[in-house]
Formats: sequence, C-alpha cells, structure tokens
Amino acid sequence: MIKVTPANIALLAPSARSSYRAAFLNGQQWLDHYGISANALRTAHFMAQMLHESAGLTIQFENLNYSAQRLPVVWPTRFQPKGPLDPAAYAHNPQKLANTVYARAELGNTAAGDGYKYRGRGLLQLTGKASYQAATAELRKDNPEAPDFVAAPDAVISADWALAIAASEWAAKGCNALADEDSVRKVTRAINGGLIGLAERMEWLKRTKAVWG
Repeated sequence: MIKVTPANIALLAPSARSSYRAAFLNGQQWLDHYGISANALRTAHFMAQMLHESAGLTIQFENLNYSAQRLPVVWPTRFQPKGPLDPAAYAHNPQKLANTVYARAELGNTAAGDGYKYRGRGLLQLTGKASYQAATAELRKDNPEAPDFVAAPDAVISADWALAIAASEWAAKGCNALADEDSVRKVTRAINGGLIGLAERMEWLKRTKAVWG
C-alpha cells in the first residue's frame, strides 16, 4: 500500500489548511478502503486532482466571485455575448451566481437557494445536492455515524470527513481504472466534466509522480 504522510503534504502543499492536514494525518484508511493506495499511479493522480481542485489544499469553498469579464469565459453559453444573462448583474455576487448557474435538476438542485447551499466544497469540490446525498449514502454503508451532508453541508470540509468524501467520489467516478491507464485527460473529464485547468493538473501530476514513483 502507498502511504500519504504528513511530510508528503508539507512538501506539496506547504500552505495547506489545518483541517486538510488533519484529514490526511488520520485518513490513510480511506485511501486503502477505496483502492487509491493500491499503487503509485492511483495515488499520484488522486493527489494531483485534489491539489488542483483545492489550490494546494487551501480552498474549502468554490470561488464564485467572478468579474463581469470572466463570467462569459467560464460559462459562455450562459452569459452575453453568446448567452442570455448580463454578466454585470452577476459579477462579484457569488450567491446570486450559484443560485442561477447551478439551478439544475441533474445536480439535484430543485429548491430556491440550493445552488449556493450545495456549491463546490472540499478536496474535490463536491457540487450539487444530489452529490451530497450520494456522499451521505456511500459513507453510511460502513459508517452509520457519518453526517447527513445534505442537512450539514459544511461537514464536507471537516477534518473527519473531507478525505473520505473525496476518496468515495473518486471511486464512484471510476477514477482508479483511469489512473491505472495514466490518462490525466480521462481522469480530469471524470472529475471536472470537461478539461478545465488541464495544464495545471498536468503540472501537479508531475509533482505528485516525483513523490510517489
């Protein structure tokens, strides 16, 4: 089994939040349980994706504080000139933005305010009420004491559950097999839904492979 040690975290993410450091200090069980620690490739790909999504283990919540110029770049079909929405009306307003762009049934966000309440959180930026429900169901299979993440969404970023959720989400998306192929593009599509930040993810992978073989 491949181990992720506090020294590894300090090397790769020297500015990591204390809650994330604590999650890894006590989290090897989750890497083992979901097969991530079975080989160096899986560990390297998993860590690279997390380090990207969390900006070096510093981000807990998705940053939705976009400028009017940036919004059409991130959501080109939603905002003018290609989409219907005026970016000026959503700039630097994370709550309004999330409640609009994430008000989608496929995410499980059907009630007013769900978009912001279930915005991206944690090491792999768990997003959408349906994902919070799935995380609750998965972790309660073996851990009945796991929180209801729908009722308590901020538990997703806690030291007790942050790594468990990321590992379970990784496994649910079939990323172990994709990592075994050493395909950063396939892993990124599974995690991101597209290839946003691919260059940065590739750079993180180079760094994690230097640590884990």
